[in-house]
Order: sequence, then C-alpha cells, then structure tokens
Amino acid sequence: MGVFISKRRLRYMTASVTILMGLSFAVYLTARSPGYQVESGFPRMVYVPGYSKGPAVTADSAVLIDEESGAILYAKNEHIRRAPASTTKIVTALLAIEYGKMNETVTVSPRAASVGGTSIWLRPGDKLMLAEMVKGVLMRSGNDGSAAIAEHLAGSEREFAVIMTAKAREMGALNTQFRNAHGLKAVGHFSTAYDLAALARNAMQNKIFASLVSTRESQLSWEEKEQVRVLRNTNRLLWTLDGADGIKTGTTSQAGKCLVASATRGNRRLIAVVLHSDDRWGDAARLLEYGFQSFSLCWGARAGQTVAAVPVKGG
Repeated sequence: MGVFISKRRLRYMTASVTILMGLSFAVYLTARSPGYQVESGFPRMVYVPGYSKGPAVTADSAVLIDEESGAILYAKNEHIRRAPASTTKIVTALLAIEYGKMNETVTVSPRAASVGGTSIWLRPGDKLMLAEMVKGVLMRSGNDGSAAIAEHLAGSEREFAVIMTAKAREMGALNTQFRNAHGLKAVGHFSTAYDLAALARNAMQNKIFASLVSTRESQLSWEEKEQVRVLRNTNRLLWTLDGADGIKTGTTSQAGKCLVASATRGNRRLIAVVLHSDDRWGDAARLLEYGFQSFSLCWGARAGQTVAAVPVKGG
C-alpha cells in the first residue's frame, strides 16, 4: 500500500482496508472520485485528504498526481469536460508507438498536409519514417504529422479518433472523447484534467514516449530528400524546472493555454495537468513543487506480500 506522509500529518490512501504493522487504516476515497482502474495495473487514482488545498493556480481545471501510487495530491474542477487542445496528441503518439512500426514509411496526403495550426512543414507526397512523425508530433506538436499518423494507421482520421477514444477508456479516461488526432476545435472533442493525468500516467511507462517528451532539441529527417529541420520542444519547463521530463503542451482559442507536465526527483515522478490557464508554466511549476515539498511516499505492504505469520489454534 502506498502511504503519503505530509510534513504536517500522516495521510493513508488505499482502495481497501489493509493491515499494516498490526493496525488497520480505513480508506480515504472521496465520493468525487470515479475510482477508475487503469489498464497498466497501477494502483487506482484516489484522493488524499485535503486534496483541494494547495497553491493558487490560474487554470480553470487542474490536478496533481503521484505517478506510481496514483494518489491525487491536488484537484480543481478535475472532472469538468474541456477542450484538451494538443494534449490530445498524448494518445495519438502512444498509439503510433504501440501499434505502428517505427521504421515504416508514412506518406503524407494532401489532406494531412493542409491541416492548419502548428506544423512540422509537411507537404503532399512527403515521406518520413513513423518514428520521425511521432517525434514531430510530441516535440513540436505538429498537427499535420498527427493527421498523417492517423491516416497511416487507420485509413482515416475519423476512424483513428474512434480508436483513440477506446484506447483512452482502456487507460481509465472514461470522460474523454476524441474527434481528431491533433486537438483542433471539433464538436464532441473533450477530456478532463483527471483523464489527462490518467492518460499521461500510462503513456510515461512507454520508454520511447517518455524519451521523446523529455527531449529538448532534436532533428527531423525526411526520406528521399536531403532535408533536415531542427525541432525544439514546446514545453518550456524542460529548461526551467528541476527534474522536468515531459509531457505535452496545448493551445487553441477554445481550450486556452494547457499543459500536462511531469518532473522526476529521486525515485518519484509527479504529473500536473492545467487546463485553460493564464499562466500554465507557473501553474504547473507551483503544483509540482508543492507535491515534492509537501508529500513523501512510503510503501507498506504490497498486494500479495506476507506481512507476518500468525499461528492459529483451533481454527
């Protein structure tokens, strides 16, 4: 069982009653939590006492979680549906990594090349390895690359969005629905801060994904062309916050400024989500610093572990 120790008081979280050193501690599972169980086998995400207290943030929705235990350390309007903007690409990229072949060639269609917003400079007929497309999507947030990946893997972006939604639900994001692969405004395209934290928590277990979102700068290469572009990660925290290692920015007029951010210090990784924020860098940094400074994780008995042998007479 994962136990968070506040610098003010002990906080015990579990999804069932557990005996630890001869004492029983009751569950703290607020009624606000849907108690989603993610596919990865992680402990489910549960709230710590006082989760609504914490640093002031400008974001309309926000959440802070401990990756390993799933403990929700802070939450604000975390189940309100909002436009997720390019944080959508967390699922786009993860699907490409898990179900595509990184060395296969993706040919860019006229439709994909014409998608507006942030791009990785694709033109109709361009050929890039899938690995390069994923890099461009996660680091530079290429909308054109997202559409190209969707068409390559599913035949159409509409079909890919259906797969994305199903994948999200497998990972515990039950209040999320995708209509496209890039996050530009679309009717019925939404997620929540809670769901995005669950998605990020799972995605960061993929080594390729985690490596790309933590990379500050790289190069994008084309096949059949002597063309190379420099990619600079859109996540400013990678340069400014101690231990920052992800994850994804997002911005549209509807969604506002969004950020799914992570940082690792020692053996602990925290994930912060801020949606529709006036100061996404400051909001995320404050939440992550709050988490590292205010909580420590102490593991007691884990599932299946023998705590003690107790002799029983006449039983």
